[in-house]
Amino acid sequence: MTLNAGDTGYGSVAGPGLSSSVGGSESAPLLIPEDETEPFQQWQPLSKEELELAAGGPGWKKVRFYLVLLFWLAWLAMLAISIAIVTMSPRPVVTPLKWWQKSLFYQLEPELSLEKQAEGSGGINALCEELPYLRSLGIGALILEGLFDKKANPTNNATGEKIGTLPQIQRLLAESNKAGLKVLLNVCEVDLLGAEDVAGSASKTLGVSATAHHALRFWLEQGAAGFAICDTDAAYSEKTLLEWKGVFKEFSTDEEERIVLVKQTSDVLPLLKNSSQSNVTLVDVVLKSILPTSQHLLSAKEVAAAIETKLQMKEDESWPSWTVGGKASRDLKNLLLILMMTLPGSPAVPYDEDIDQTPSVSLKVSSSHGDTNKSLDVITDKENNRRSTLALFTSLSHSRAREEALQFGSFTFLPFNSSSSSSSNSTLPSPPPPPILAFLRSWGCVHLLILLNVGPEPHTLDPAWAQSLPKAGVFVCSTGMDRLGATSLEELELRPHEAIVIKLFEAGSYS
Repeated sequence: MTLNAGDTGYGSVAGPGLSSSVGGSESAPLLIPEDETEPFQQWQPLSKEELELAAGGPGWKKVRFYLVLLFWLAWLAMLAISIAIVTMSPRPVVTPLKWWQKSLFYQLEPELSLEKQAEGSGGINALCEELPYLRSLGIGALILEGLFDKKANPTNNATGEKIGTLPQIQRLLAESNKAGLKVLLNVCEVDLLGAEDVAGSASKTLGVSATAHHALRFWLEQGAAGFAICDTDAAYSEKTLLEWKGVFKEFSTDEEERIVLVKQTSDVLPLLKNSSQSNVTLVDVVLKSILPTSQHLLSAKEVAAAIETKLQMKEDESWPSWTVGGKASRDLKNLLLILMMTLPGSPAVPYDEDIDQTPSVSLKVSSSHGDTNKSLDVITDKENNRRSTLALFTSLSHSRAREEALQFGSFTFLPFNSSSSSSSNSTLPSPPPPPILAFLRSWGCVHLLILLNVGPEPHTLDPAWAQSLPKAGVFVCSTGMDRLGATSLEELELRPHEAIVIKLFEAGSYS
């Protein structure tokens, strides 16, 4: 029997979404697929054209304008705050220094210097050839001593045969000025006023003879930068020095001012009352001795006591200059040199054969083998000491020239507690060693610490000492010229008879 599927719809049931037409059951899929989702679009940066189009909008222009304006306002505010801080912060004021306040004085005795010259070297002419060498060491002024006989008046322009003739002294002055060295003539204990009785009553009313005036003018014309007198001389008086100042004005300029240096022989310099002209400085430089005059070598305790007394002295109005003065052992030679070069004022170094250009060590040795070895050892030690002293002198002179703290920095004496690191098994009580002496030269945020161990024993620093000081620093120089690089005060140990200069810094500051 034939079935009519088209009429009854049997076998061709239309499902959902299916057509009921003939043949629809065969063409319909058995599984109904799900609805397909839209493909995911990945983010991509704007192209150059799209970015320029978006950035050119009015909104972005306003944002950029306000950002740039905010940046410049913040920068100007920071600049104004920085200027205000710098202006309101206290800072040291640099006082212009005169030439004698910046100079290193060298007390040269031509007679002693000439004894070191070889025979036939030309005498005082050889000394003229050594002047550029002295200038290269950092020496700025010479104090020529022993040129005049103390019993003879220098107004006769005679200098004495033992040193040289007048033309030779004139050449020495001319060559010194050519080498850039100022020259002061030492006339201590020379009778400058001895010609008053011969000059007549008119010269007595002036206080200084006309012949003495002629002598001053003569040596100033030759190029002398000034004169050195003693506080015990008759010329050390208000009337005489006022007249000298009047003569000096004729030969002085801003850079070539002529001065008077007074050697202080007593503990206290006698005062000069200048009631008539209070604005005139009668004495420019006062030369002071660190050690007292003594016929014997001072012990370490005596040297330490003398140094401590000088470090605690109050400052006076006159510009100080320091020299050793007394006698001390050779072990303290370099220590005293560091002390002179770091104290406020102008150091006046006495003549030293170790600084002389010609070696002071004779190379002549004995002919025997044993004596030759012994002599060579002595020569080596002396030559090493000479080189060490010369290197220390050069280092100190260059440090004074570039360190503002040594030129016009403040001075602070530091009370010190130290501990001796030497060990002794002896039960007998021993006298306490000399203490470590210390002082500070400060300028701005830079501090130069000077430590002096005068005693024969090593010392370490007390950790509780000077807690306000920076603990770290850099070695500037030492007596042995063997300390270099950075250091810490907490780990520092001073050797016997050693002096050290350390440059300290405030935290976070540089110089």
